[in-house]
Amino acid sequence: MTAPETVRLTVAQAVVRFLAQQWTERDGERRRLFAGCLGIFGHGNVAGVGQALLEDELRAAEAGEEPGLRYVLGRNEQAMVHTAVGYAKHRDRLTTWAVTASVGPGSTNMLTGAALATINRIPVLLLPSGTFATRVAAPVLQELELPYAADVSVNDAFRPLSRFYDQVDRPEQLPAALLGACRVLTDPAETGAATISLPQDVQAEAFDWPVELFAERVWHVARPPAEPSRVADVADALRSAQRPLVVAGGGVHYSGAEAALAAFAEATGVPVAETQAGKGALPHGHPQLVGAVGSTGTTAANALAAQADLVIGVGTRWSDFTTASRTAFARNGVRFVSLNVAAFDAGKHSGIPLVADARSGLEALTEAVAGHRVDDAYADEVAGLWRAWDAQVDATYDPPAEVTDALAPGLLTQGQVLGVVNEHTDPRDVVLCAAGSMPGDLHKLWRVRDRKGYHVEYGYSCMGYEIPGALGVALADDTRDVVAMVGDGGYLMMPTELVVAVQERVKLVVVLVQNHGFHSIGSLSEGLGSQRFGTSYEYRGADGRLDGGHLPVDLAANARSLGAHVIEVHSRDELVAALAQAKAAPRDGGPVVIHVETDPRVHAPSSESWWDVPVAQVSSLASTQGASTAYREAKAAQRHHLAPTLPKETAR
Repeated sequence: MTAPETVRLTVAQAVVRFLAQQWTERDGERRRLFAGCLGIFGHGNVAGVGQALLEDELRAAEAGEEPGLRYVLGRNEQAMVHTAVGYAKHRDRLTTWAVTASVGPGSTNMLTGAALATINRIPVLLLPSGTFATRVAAPVLQELELPYAADVSVNDAFRPLSRFYDQVDRPEQLPAALLGACRVLTDPAETGAATISLPQDVQAEAFDWPVELFAERVWHVARPPAEPSRVADVADALRSAQRPLVVAGGGVHYSGAEAALAAFAEATGVPVAETQAGKGALPHGHPQLVGAVGSTGTTAANALAAQADLVIGVGTRWSDFTTASRTAFARNGVRFVSLNVAAFDAGKHSGIPLVADARSGLEALTEAVAGHRVDDAYADEVAGLWRAWDAQVDATYDPPAEVTDALAPGLLTQGQVLGVVNEHTDPRDVVLCAAGSMPGDLHKLWRVRDRKGYHVEYGYSCMGYEIPGALGVALADDTRDVVAMVGDGGYLMMPTELVVAVQERVKLVVVLVQNHGFHSIGSLSEGLGSQRFGTSYEYRGADGRLDGGHLPVDLAANARSLGAHVIEVHSRDELVAALAQAKAAPRDGGPVVIHVETDPRVHAPSSESWWDVPVAQVSSLASTQGASTAYREAKAAQRHHLAPTLPKETAR
């Protein structure tokens, strides 16, 4: 019997060679699973994964071809994961990046990114480095020692944050780890962060690998069909409903179900509301679109939600912002349907679970209810509610004189900034945001004109995602401009990847909104009776409190020092001109930062909704006492949504 053919490589070299041969396929279209590897090297991976990437790059250069795994040098390990997430989200989760980091803090810096990826159901491969598997030199620099468990390392912190976790202590374990990680990364129901911990000595260890491990491998991304009996149950529920409402989530985008959703909405007349991840599922102006729903929703969507008797969630995980902390869907006897590729999400709210790919599920449901349509009175109500809200958006984008005249010289409202950016960018451009007050304002105000035109990370709402996430989108698609909207708080968390954009000659447009503090948390603090404590960037005053005037921090100068081209604006007209200049900049010209100051006292129109954030039940402060009373009153409207939604014949 002939011995199997082998090739001698280090573990790290095997990882790089394997990843370069992985592909995804959906609907007959193939794509690389890994666009490349983001990394920062240290004593855990410089002689392992770093050496393997170098060897791959030099081999490719000598052959006059692209490396099997493109390498990009990051500046912050958390940010590198955000870049991978931004890329994967824009590519509908069909392509992602690997991320390598050194032992200790280099690897644990990726923990926040791992949580963000898993919470948002976005695939990314993490390769944290570990201390010696042999333990011959223990304890080494940056090694965690626990007297009760010698086999625990800091990398074990990735376990609850990952959809797949393995540690490779012997070369023989690597194939199973790689295959297991790729299985999870390409499973729409299971995807998130996949983590393979690689001890530094194991990375450099040589082994004779079966050559078939490195053969081209294609991972099929499935479209699970809906169970016919469940489709029939949902069809019965829809036909008997008088005030149905669809809530479109991120699953609509990831499955490419926008056209299927539009066909369903147009055929039935059912209005469509959007979660943060689902925004853009229908374009602005679509007759069934009623915009954002929940705590940051439009008054149109929230008014319909309050009276809906059937709520059909498509690709949503029903977060508290979507449900306004379970107060949005307030009608007695309201029923739920959850169309979701993940059974875990489909089973929420005691509804009818329709476990399927969003596109195939919508197509089946559209066929099952052929000929059914909501009555004209409901359709007219939907249209009227939307017209009223759209007029409020116009007034926010172009506020009346009594608002603008009250602003200090050189300040704009945040609504004005969003309006200018929305109106003076191309329909295919991508607006990106993550945390603070802007995601809420964008959710309710932004007019999306393209299925990929809106990218807000709001599963983890992670300050600092904005610039590295925008870098990921720009790397994923160089035919669009990416506009990252970031407040001063988010910018100060992670401006570092501006340097990567300079290094890679990647164009980003960053609209840096300076309001001298945490705008969103300041408003929340005030509403909860905590008087905006700890939310302004000010000197410590003579009274010992942080109320001594604004700090002289020059964020424009900071961005300039990192290599970005910076434009400072002080009026609406200057902002319009700055956007035109940024739009005209070359694709390989690096980042453009537009610095604008806003007045945090001017808010977007209210969603007339609620978000559950507990208030101190006992306090000597009158502001907190008042907020506590209001909290108890609002909480009384919360619903459990525990009553089962039964098929029609079962209910009889």
